[in-house]
Amino acid sequence: MAPIEYYAYLYQFDCIIEINDFFVKQTLRNRCDIYGANGRLNLTVPKARKSSSKIILKDIKISYDHKWQKEHWQSLMSSYRSSPFFEYFEDELEALFHKKYTNLVDLNLEMMTFISSKIGISTEFKFTTKYSQETEHNDLRNYKFNTANFPRYIQVFENKHGFISNLSILDLLFNEGNNSKYYLESLKI
Repeated sequence: MAPIEYYAYLYQFDCIIEINDFFVKQTLRNRCDIYGANGRLNLTVPKARKSSSKIILKDIKISYDHKWQKEHWQSLMSSYRSSPFFEYFEDELEALFHKKYTNLVDLNLEMMTFISSKIGISTEFKFTTKYSQETEHNDLRNYKFNTANFPRYIQVFENKHGFISNLSILDLLFNEGNNSKYYLESLKI
């Protein structure tokens, strides 16, 4: 459930998603920010601990030691239940939060496919087949996707904390619905 800027790149450019590099902690690979009643709220998918810190992203396993799916779903409901478009996506999205995924990449792909299909952008994602230090493309593997200051759209808790730019794509989807595609299209990145 990457930030809006990530999806703007997916929509506006021909992207190849890296899944063969080492997992980097505290990146959007397993976290997202939503707009909660008290402001920015970070949701993190816990990974299963391994003895080695160097694990290839596609091999990262998800931990179910605590009920993170239930917590994430409750956070989404309390944050977006009153948004204009949440009810249109609620049932399908809830099903995704009850499904158990073995690998983080599988969860991310399922979420990306769901979100992209609802926004109306291509769901034909390209992934790397092996890691290469060099690339002929713009290399955004270490880009933080957290610096953009995008145009305002109406957010649920905006009257309490102001507009928060570049949250999870879910914030845009729940607040703008069908206009999400046009919003992504209009962004200058």
